[in-house]
Amino acid sequence: MPISEDFGRRLLPVLPAAVEHFGTPFHVYDEQGIEETCDAFDAAFRHLPYTEYFAVKALPNPAVLRLLADRGFGFDCSSLPELALAREAGAAGDRICFTSNNTSREELAEALAAGALLNIDDEAVLDKLADRPDVPETLCFRVNPGARQRPAGTPGAGDAFLGNPEGAKFGVRADRLTAVVARARALGVRSFGLHMMLASNSLTAAPVLHTLDLLLEHAVELHRELGVTVGSVNLGGGLGIPYRPGERPLDLAALGRALDVRLDTWSRAHALPRPRVAFESGRLITGPHGVLATRVVNRMTKWREYAGVDAGMSSLMRPALYPTAYHHITAPFTDAPPEQVDVVGSLCENNDRFAERRELPALAEDDLLLVHDTGAHGHAMGFTYNGRLRPQELMLRRDGSVELIRRAEEERDHFATLDFAPDRIGAPALAGAAG
Repeated sequence: MPISEDFGRRLLPVLPAAVEHFGTPFHVYDEQGIEETCDAFDAAFRHLPYTEYFAVKALPNPAVLRLLADRGFGFDCSSLPELALAREAGAAGDRICFTSNNTSREELAEALAAGALLNIDDEAVLDKLADRPDVPETLCFRVNPGARQRPAGTPGAGDAFLGNPEGAKFGVRADRLTAVVARARALGVRSFGLHMMLASNSLTAAPVLHTLDLLLEHAVELHRELGVTVGSVNLGGGLGIPYRPGERPLDLAALGRALDVRLDTWSRAHALPRPRVAFESGRLITGPHGVLATRVVNRMTKWREYAGVDAGMSSLMRPALYPTAYHHITAPFTDAPPEQVDVVGSLCENNDRFAERRELPALAEDDLLLVHDTGAHGHAMGFTYNGRLRPQELMLRRDGSVELIRRAEEERDHFATLDFAPDRIGAPALAGAAG
C-alpha cells in the first residue's frame, strides 16, 4: 500500500537531492519507521514473554541489523553468510536461531561455534549432529504437520490453513517427532523447543493461532510420552503487511492478547508451564519502511503503453516471482492526467515488470517512480541475470539525512569470480591403455 504519511513527509523533501546525489535506482529505508515498528512489536508481545528472531533473509544489510540488535531483537539465520551478518551486528549465543534447511556439517559446526540455537529441520540433520562431540543441551525442532483431518462436526476452516505440507521440504514429520525427540534426549539434549510456520504474509491472527494450537498439541504429546517439557514455541515469520491499497494491517496488539489467552488456557488445562513464544518476522518489521526509486528511461507504445525504467528484476523480483504479488507505485513529482501503463525493466524476460495495466500519471522520460513496500525481500532477492546488477541501498536517518549503506554493484564485482588461480586435475588413466 502507499507508504505511511510519516515516511512520505520525511522522504519527499529530501528525495530530489538524494536522486541528484546518488543517482537511480536505489532502495531507501526509513530508520524512524523501522524503530517505531520494533516498539509496536515489543509492546504487543512483551507480556508473553517472547523472542523476535528477525529473518536476516528479508533485509541482510548490517546497518539495518544493527538497528534491530540495539532494540534487543535476535536473528533468524539460514546460511553461513547470514550467520556472519548476525554476529557482525552484535548478536551471540541464543540471540541467533539457525533455521537452515538441508543443513551441511560445515553449517552445523559454525552455528555451534557461535552458540546459536539450532532449529533441526530433519532427522538427517540430527544424524549429523549425533556424530559430533558437542551436542548442545538445547535444541528446537521444526515440525511438518502433514495432512490432518478436521474432527467431525467441527465448523470453520480448520486445517485449511495447512495448505499442502505433505509437499513441503521443511520439517520433521509430525508422526516421527516423538521418536526424534527421544533420540535427541538420548544424545544429551535437555531443553526442547518446537517450530512451525504455516502462514505467509498473513493479515489475520487465525493462521498464527492455529500454528500455536498445533505446537501445543505436540507439547502435550511429548510430555505424555517422554516426560519432556517444551520450553519454547516458534511461530515462524508469517506476520504480514498490506501491499495493496485498502488492505487493513495486522492488529498486533489483538494478536498478542489472543496468544496470551490461548497460552493461559492451555497451561491451566494441562498443568504445564507456558512456553516462551518466538517469532521470525522479517517482512512485518522492515517491509513497509522501504521504497525503490527508479527513473523512466523509455516511453514505449506497443499493443499497450509501457514505461521502461532503470530498475528491474535484479532490484525487486517479487512481482516476477509471484503471480499475485503487488507493489504500489507512485510518481511523486508528476501531476499529469492518468493513463494505463505497464512498468517494465530491461531484462530479456517478459515477466521483468513491476506493474501491468497500472493507472499512473502520464509518464515521460526521466520521471521518478517510487515502488513501495520494498523493505523486505527486495534487494535481498536480487540477482545478476543479463548482467543487470543490484542497486545501492540508502538509509533515511532520523535527522533527515540520507546515508549510503550499500554501494551499487559494478562490473568489477560481476567479474570478480573470474579472477582465480589456475587449477586443474589430470584426466583419469584409461584401463588397458598402452604403457
